Amino acid sequence: MKWDKQMCLRVGVTAFLLYLAVSYWPLAANAAGLVFGAAMPLLLGCGIAYLLNIIMTGWEKYVLGRLKLGAVLKRIVSILLSFLSVLLIVFLVVRFVVPELVTCIRLLVREIPGMLEDVFRRLGEDSDLMAWIEKQIAGFDWEENISRIVSVVLSGVTNVMGSFVSVISRTISTTVTISVAVIFSVYLLIGKEKLLRQADLLGHTYIRKKTYDKILYVLGTMNDCFRSYIVGQCTEAVILGVLCMIGMRLFGFPYATSVGSLIGFTALIPVAGAYIGAATGFIMILAVSPLKAVLFIVYIVVLQQLESNLIYPRVVGASIGLPGIWVLATITVFGGIMGIGGMLIGVPLAATAYRLIRDDVSRRNLPE
Repeated sequence: MKWDKQMCLRVGVTAFLLYLAVSYWPLAANAAGLVFGAAMPLLLGCGIAYLLNIIMTGWEKYVLGRLKLGAVLKRIVSILLSFLSVLLIVFLVVRFVVPELVTCIRLLVREIPGMLEDVFRRLGEDSDLMAWIEKQIAGFDWEENISRIVSVVLSGVTNVMGSFVSVISRTISTTVTISVAVIFSVYLLIGKEKLLRQADLLGHTYIRKKTYDKILYVLGTMNDCFRSYIVGQCTEAVILGVLCMIGMRLFGFPYATSVGSLIGFTALIPVAGAYIGAATGFIMILAVSPLKAVLFIVYIVVLQQLESNLIYPRVVGASIGLPGIWVLATITVFGGIMGIGGMLIGVPLAATAYRLIRDDVSRRNLPE
């Protein structure tokens, strides 16, 4: 490597920046946190625009492409249809699940008094247990414990008021953030071609061609992996929801359509999502039959194992070109580090790295 003045300057600047980052890390972290927080609505808007662009492209290509509409009008209509598609999916899931869940909770609340009465009746038949309970009550310091309870209640009132103000503040902040993000995403979707042309012009102007081509290659690979992953994840969620609904009907479990829809919706979260839906399904079935609720959990565990080891690696892994073993490894590692968010972004990031490394290895091993 030839060390010219430009190379030495780059190394010196990089070393100086690293020194500043290490020496003033708390200050730099706080500054980065402020910038990230301020830019959150815009970053969220970029994410919304990226997801909706997949749906919008489908509307423009397969539906609106056959209509004689202007480019601007076609884009606006496709954006509206994309938002309506997402809202419709959420509405259908809520419409199927929430009423049934409310009914089940009412049934459980109605049955709880009878269950408690039966428990206390059985406890009353146990003389040794009742004697132990009476002994504990007799030795209970009522005055001291009542004063503690009053103190806790009084301090709790202050905490509740502070929590109430905090909840209101967070609600308003979240509403403003989401509103700005949605508006920003609409602007991005409307002018995405112009923005891409401007970014391409800046890249060609200020970045060397060889470096810029590498950047485009990495970004293109990442975009392809993320897009394929989103489509594959949605396909896998539909498959899991349908299998759950069919299996529940075959085994005679109640609320097959509602629980299947809920599990399919929550399955958008890799691997762990089905268990989140299963917990709600357990509560719903428990109101009808505790035995069927337990059997339902057994069925979901078996189905989830099949889905995690067979369906998910083949559907999602095949769509992004990542072998099944690496899909499972990525979900385990990223999920342990970043939770659900890590599961969502870990697989496409791993697929991007896998594809880049695979192509580089193939290029380096080409016969000369």
